[in-house]
Amino acid sequence: MKKGIFIVIIVGMIGWAIYDFIDSSENSSSGENNGSGAADEIGIAMGDIAPDFELETLEGEPVRLSDYRGSRVMLNFWATWCPPCRAEIPDMQKLYDNKDVTILAVNMAESQDTVTKFVKEFEMTFPVPMDVESEVMETYQVQAYPTSYMIDSNGRIQFIRLGAMNYDLMVQELEKME
Repeated sequence: MKKGIFIVIIVGMIGWAIYDFIDSSENSSSGENNGSGAADEIGIAMGDIAPDFELETLEGEPVRLSDYRGSRVMLNFWATWCPPCRAEIPDMQKLYDNKDVTILAVNMAESQDTVTKFVKEFEMTFPVPMDVESEVMETYQVQAYPTSYMIDSNGRIQFIRLGAMNYDLMVQELEKME
């Protein structure tokens, strides 16, 4: 009797081990692996592929996030009336001038005249896409100004910051990315 119970327990443990092994193998192979250990999910969390969008710049040029694959991107959501945004812009310009990075400074549904004056005042030379309908802001669930996403050359979000960043933090996070 004891021998029978012992055999049933051993067979049950072996069966569970086989089931667990097969289940974990299926979970790790569902979704392509990009070498970083994360599946290629599109989303707004760290490690996700950043959602693509298309907007027009102040000059009327179309800008798509996916056009910048292969480059590191700082995606920044801002507004002219936002004091922390105003404080952050000079450091973003310095980063753009001194480092190999694309900055997309998405303005949040303000008038073109207001933004044009601001861009001239702050001597901004990086692209300023206009989110007139607030669609991109909704996609990225922007709740604070400014909000920045650091996106690596593979399109993967590597850093998220709610609130202003200074130049040193921008450089630090940029240097962590491919």
